[in-house]
Amino acid sequence: MLLALFLAQRTARVAGVNPGQVWNLCIAALFAALLAQRLMLVAINWSSLRTHPSWMLGLAMIHHPLLSAAGALAGLGCAVLYARWRRLALWNTADALAPPLVLGLAFEQLGALLAGSDYGTEAAARWGVIYTNPLAARWSGTPLWTPLYPVQAYAALAFLTLSIFLLVGLPARRQPGDVAGMGMLGIGVAIFITELWRDPEGRGALLGGMLDGPQAAAVLLVLAGGLMLLERKSTRMKNEAGHG
Repeated sequence: MLLALFLAQRTARVAGVNPGQVWNLCIAALFAALLAQRLMLVAINWSSLRTHPSWMLGLAMIHHPLLSAAGALAGLGCAVLYARWRRLALWNTADALAPPLVLGLAFEQLGALLAGSDYGTEAAARWGVIYTNPLAARWSGTPLWTPLYPVQAYAALAFLTLSIFLLVGLPARRQPGDVAGMGMLGIGVAIFITELWRDPEGRGALLGGMLDGPQAAAVLLVLAGGLMLLERKSTRMKNEAGHG
């Protein structure tokens, strides 16, 4: 998170947005996301937490697609509200946040790899990862002493590559919103592909098991990113025609 925050200071200057306001936006969105995740965990586990209140200290270790979605929606809503309140240029702000956000996702997946969260399916490959700590099984249901695909590392590498691509492309963007649109496309593609190696337990099933919950969200991200790029391209062509 710290690396993403510091990177956002650089990308904000490149995108023409006030770095101080972007910093405040990121902090507000981060706390909104963490608060939404914690409140959902408390609500879901309320009966158990009434008996064992000290367990609240360990809830932050739980990693689940539903919690990620709740945190993402809360953070996005807070970021949009703050941007409108401070009258930040919405598309420029989105471009400035895209590379740091993807970088944060890369390190988040490294954390999941170390904790045993979002684990992969059973692996026949020699580079499979084996978890032995009972806490991984307790909090994430991770199979112990079983070789699993290190899908979290796959996702981290994909997100890191995408972050570098967006960072390099930010100064060369043709119009505001292009980097954010490419970021949504790339995130969606990375999630959809890496889900093929993740264990489906607790991730939901759609269309008779053809898709899981994160893959459905990934499809929506790809569609949203594509529509954003098409809309921005149409706007640019109209502006160029008007200038002509």
